[in-house]
Amino acid sequence: MQAVFNEFRVAVPLIWHGNPYLMQIIGFTLQVTLIATSIASVIGIPIGLALGLGRFRGRNFLRMLANASLGLPPALVGAALFLLFAVPAPLGSLGLLSTRRGVFIAQTILALPYIVALTAAAVEGLPEGLLVQARALGANRLEVATLAMREARVGMVAAVIAAMGTALSEVAAIAIVGGNIYGYNQTLASATLYEVNTANYPMALAIAIVLVGMILILMGGFALLQHQSGGLRLRFRTAS
Repeated sequence: MQAVFNEFRVAVPLIWHGNPYLMQIIGFTLQVTLIATSIASVIGIPIGLALGLGRFRGRNFLRMLANASLGLPPALVGAALFLLFAVPAPLGSLGLLSTRRGVFIAQTILALPYIVALTAAAVEGLPEGLLVQARALGANRLEVATLAMREARVGMVAAVIAAMGTALSEVAAIAIVGGNIYGYNQTLASATLYEVNTANYPMALAIAIVLVGMILILMGGFALLQHQSGGLRLRFRTAS
């Protein structure tokens, strides 16, 4: 117990005094989180709306696929991207391995299923008849989609928060694709792994404290959103 206390005594000043290495990791983590979540939202929200509102062949299968992709192992994504980005591979000429761009791509892919699946679930959780009534009153597809976005905004914000949480806490894909290079493309989660492996436990603890703090802030924001909106309505449908 004394050893743990001693590690805390060293770790806390690293945070308090703004250790340059720690600040660099925090900055890059925020950059990755914002960029990956933004790109995933731009791509995923329209797809989620289409799955939630559309009535087309194969829709149920795509919904099931979107829900299943929430459990996609990050290590599998990292390995697949590594094979695509390796020099002999089709995308090898882009030079994305062990770069920040590779980390952005990996985190965007991991955040995308949360945006798609939770947006679709939020739209399908809207009150029965709301969108039917809008269509009956002559609303076109764009107007129906706008109405769905407005009414399902809480669920869509929850999707963005979930995607941000994934971008904050994921390690495996970053380590595989980015190489977890010291001081270059490390996030808080991957840097914690790096410092533990090098037995620099005070720094690992300091990084972990900051990471937990950020995740708690996200969770607090989501809880506040639920409280002010009176709850979150989601509906996950199977392929039946």
